[in-house]
Amino acid sequence: MSSPQNNVIQSNDPEIKKYLLATRPMFLTASALPVLLGSAIGYQNSVQFDAIAFILAFFSVLLAHAAVNVLNDVYDELNGTDRFNTERISPFTGGSRFIQDNILNLNQMRRWGQLLLVMSAILGIALVAHKGYMVLAFGIVGVFLGVAYSAPPLKLASRGIGESAVGIGFGVIPVVGAAWLQTGQFSWEALLLSVPVSIWVANILLINEVPDCTADGKAGKNTLVVRFGMNFTASLYLVFNALALGALLWAVVIGYLPVMALTLCVLLFVPALLATRAIVNWRIKPEMMESAIKMTLTIHAANCLWLFGWYLMR
Repeated sequence: MSSPQNNVIQSNDPEIKKYLLATRPMFLTASALPVLLGSAIGYQNSVQFDAIAFILAFFSVLLAHAAVNVLNDVYDELNGTDRFNTERISPFTGGSRFIQDNILNLNQMRRWGQLLLVMSAILGIALVAHKGYMVLAFGIVGVFLGVAYSAPPLKLASRGIGESAVGIGFGVIPVVGAAWLQTGQFSWEALLLSVPVSIWVANILLINEVPDCTADGKAGKNTLVVRFGMNFTASLYLVFNALALGALLWAVVIGYLPVMALTLCVLLFVPALLATRAIVNWRIKPEMMESAIKMTLTIHAANCLWLFGWYLMR
């Protein structure tokens, strides 16, 4: 039976709902939307749209991301950070807590994460058969970076590079990879557009680490927030948003996007400023953090959809 801490599941809910929610579906847009954007970029630079490649890639990436979420919960239970966490903001930070609240045990979560990886791999193999062995490079690198974020022996989050690794794995890889699936060629355009996507993903991870910093520190999970504190984190978060805007500005300068495509990113700099303030004041006004996390998720999702729309209309 789940404890009162977990408000996303009830003890009498069906098993399938428990396993679905264990994947933390609210975060799956972080991988799904980059695939959409990359596919749109590739579509604009190809003769025709390869629907089979898109469908296989989309669901393979989605399953891999779900597996990474589940397995990261397993590793964060093993290293203790989720057990130590008393400041988490449900349901955004501190993992799903399905293990700690006895909804699913450690072995069930491990097996579920492994099954999701197998299902992702099956679709990936079908994609390799359809498009060639280059697909393996994208898939292996993306899954490796996601799992290695918390999995031993690398535990990239504890080395202060987890945010960068996840940004690449959920930004560069799906955008560039999805574009390649449509054209069969490497695209500098897709690479440039993947930069802001990677940055927005990294910021999701960065701000989610703020409420978890005390527990992470106790467990030896030395994220950037643990290492450098709130003022540095707030500055980095803002610099990241500025760099994302700069990358889009460069895309406009060299003709990949019209100047009007900058408007939403510029407007969303305002909530980014508010989120920065929430990071600085986390200890004084912790109630601000939930809105800041939601704004960060919105910045990523809205900008990705906005760019996707521009490429469809181009």
